[in-house]
Amino acid sequence: MTRLAHARYCDEIAHQVGELRSVVTSGTDLSRTVPTTPDWSLEQLVRHLGGALRWVAVMVRTGAERETPEEEVPGFEGPEARGDAAALDAWLAESGDLVVTALREAGPDARVWSWAGIENAGFWARRMTHEVTVHRADATLAAGLPYEVAPEVAADAVEEWLEIVEWAQRTLPDDEVHGLRGPLRTIHLHATDTAPDGEAEWLIRLDEEGVSWSRGHEKATVALRGPLTWVLLAFYRRIPLDDSRIEVLGERAVLEHWLERATFG
Repeated sequence: MTRLAHARYCDEIAHQVGELRSVVTSGTDLSRTVPTTPDWSLEQLVRHLGGALRWVAVMVRTGAERETPEEEVPGFEGPEARGDAAALDAWLAESGDLVVTALREAGPDARVWSWAGIENAGFWARRMTHEVTVHRADATLAAGLPYEVAPEVAADAVEEWLEIVEWAQRTLPDDEVHGLRGPLRTIHLHATDTAPDGEAEWLIRLDEEGVSWSRGHEKATVALRGPLTWVLLAFYRRIPLDDSRIEVLGERAVLEHWLERATFG
């Protein structure tokens, strides 16, 4: 599949922020622990995300040539009052508007620092799309509410994760991803529904050279199979491998090892 257009990423950030706001205002206790990020309450998760949106907005708007310190980001910490759903919702709405406006005005090719060496606003449009998509899953599942994501967004999130793992492998000599090197093993991600272009399967190869991947169907050491949304969330370690919406076929330990080692660095 091809990446989404810059405007589509911007639209999706706005959509995902709107969906997250509906969780904030759903009446769910904001002090509830988020099972998928157990160090955070629901409010702490939302504050983390809103602060990240504002941080990116500042960097894109200013064309930052280096990482902007958090203390230089207006409103980064969020509303002073704790446990106030209305104030948190208003702050999150403003955070989303700030980053979407900055990204739209900059366009995908505007020069902006990034930690991945892809120094343009297009990188941040894609990254924040999936940051909000996955953290909305954290919040939504914690609240016991239904969750879904557009198939083209879910498929792109899978590929972005694979590309980040490759980046860590190339760039970070001490990253845990290097622990995946060894005898040949393969992981097949198989969505039982499909992305719009029909491509919703991936083959990940682990060998002495490290991690590589391709699209397509092929018999593998282990397969993760299910609807694309739930394959994505299992791949991001947001649902357990024994969740009834997915199935693991073959050598489960290979997939578990991947999930332990394939991180952001």
